[in-house]
Amino acid sequence: MAPVSPSPLLRVRGLRTVFRAGGRDVPAVDGTTFDIRKGEVLGLVGESGCGKTLTAYSLMRLLTPPGRIAAGEVWFEGRDLLRLSEEEMRRVRGDRMAIVFQEPMTSLNPVLTVGFQVAESLMVHRGKRRKEAIQEAIEMMRLVSMPEPERRAREYPHQLSGGMRQRALLAMALICRPALLIADEPTTALDVTIQAQILELLRDLRRKFELSVLLISHDLGVVAEIADRVAVMYAGRIVEMSETRALFRDPLHPYTRALLRSIPPPRGSGPRQKLPAIEGMVPDMAMLPSGCRFHPRCSDRFLHCAEQVPADVEITAGRRVACFLHHNRVETVEA
Repeated sequence: MAPVSPSPLLRVRGLRTVFRAGGRDVPAVDGTTFDIRKGEVLGLVGESGCGKTLTAYSLMRLLTPPGRIAAGEVWFEGRDLLRLSEEEMRRVRGDRMAIVFQEPMTSLNPVLTVGFQVAESLMVHRGKRRKEAIQEAIEMMRLVSMPEPERRAREYPHQLSGGMRQRALLAMALICRPALLIADEPTTALDVTIQAQILELLRDLRRKFELSVLLISHDLGVVAEIADRVAVMYAGRIVEMSETRALFRDPLHPYTRALLRSIPPPRGSGPRQKLPAIEGMVPDMAMLPSGCRFHPRCSDRFLHCAEQVPADVEITAGRRVACFLHHNRVETVEA
């Protein structure tokens, strides 16, 4: 495992992303706060629609109207990205920060060769000539274990398998040696064998490049394999933050416990049983419940949960949770 720096590479404070709908701002990411240190993998987990991908888009400033960042700070390598001009942000995006999108087929341009698409960032950010950039792209494709990289560089996305397309996206993201990689569901739609290969590849690239990674996933098993810490998101807010082993050993938030109960057991571990589902539905962000957003689905709820929003509290160093069950144990954490 690569060494992890104690100081944060990325510092996010009070990030709030909204969408204009029905004449008002509807929150999608609501007051999110977290850090990522150099060399660290932070897993961001939660059900579909909880705001994970919009968090990534907000960090990269890739939102399009009616979405916008309404508040917060995103400090990366000493600069608040939310205060940069679009031209300044373009110099950061794809160079010092890169993203791997969750749909490899739709993320690649169907009319450009894979080699050119991997090389393009070198031409834009490093001013390299096309021939030199494509040669470096082939070497990066080799580093991400692309079979026959010289041949694949001349091919088009439709000629590659799903696993190869995911490797091409990784090569595109890493070609400029970024400090931070955002991987949005990097193993979605891949079979289990290819999933394992991609996770092993991420571990290897992390060691080689001292890479920091924000790994976004709904799959807790994937996160358990690679993440140092985990942030659990529900309805636009992070409700629990913990070192990975501690979270899986002793989850604090009722939502985290419910997620862990829904993980399928390993094959061959015994007779198949129906997995316990979390009762109720994820709330509509335009019609959020009062108090704790999880309380209508929570088996541990009590009257206070419907009346007030629980503050984020620190249980031990690095362990935070937003739940009234733990408010008598510690002082409220400052954002």
